Amino acid sequence: MCHGLGLIPVTPPPDQSNSIKKAAAKLVRELPETASWDDLIYEILVRQKIEAGLKDLKEGRSHDHASIHREFGMA
Repeated sequence: MCHGLGLIPVTPPPDQSNSIKKAAAKLVRELPETASWDDLIYEILVRQKIEAGLKDLKEGRSHDHASIHREFGMA
């Protein structure tokens, strides 16, 4: 499984399913010819996680480093 493919630039989460289809098609087109199913799944999951994180930030759901350290007993 190749994880060094480089990430597709992230855009704001699409509002319509058609936008998701276009983004997915672009992602597939930009994969190298040697990409595996695992590579495709990895790229989709990374993009999904980044978009979810950006949405959380936009909606004010974030934590500072100190609170994360406290939560995981690293303070």
